[in-house]
Amino acid sequence: MPTWIIRTLSWLAAGLVGAVFGVAATIAHSATWGPIPVGMILGTIACAGILVAIRALTGDRWSALAAGIGMLLLLMVISGRGPGGSVVVPDTLYGRIWGYIVAGVVMLVVAWPDLSRLRARDEK
Repeated sequence: MPTWIIRTLSWLAAGLVGAVFGVAATIAHSATWGPIPVGMILGTIACAGILVAIRALTGDRWSALAAGIGMLLLLMVISGRGPGGSVVVPDTLYGRIWGYIVAGVVMLVVAWPDLSRLRARDEK
């Protein structure tokens, strides 16, 4: 099988995984325990963890970007008004912060430099 097909399928799979994590974390983001936004904290850890895992396992920044796009895409889709009039992410402070957190985590993981090349160059 050509490598471009394998790479494309891995990007699609990463996008799907990112979408699933994005939906789960977005639904749970508004959970609080007193004044502590537990849902937002756990959602951030879960989304960052899957992005880091995808980037580390594939060694490919583009796979992490595909997962991040899946997260952000589903966040945008379920932030709008549904056919029944319901909104999962209301236009509140928590909803806005959650959108910025997800975008920031995706940007940070994708833009993080590849340190394996530095180690390989130092060993020579």
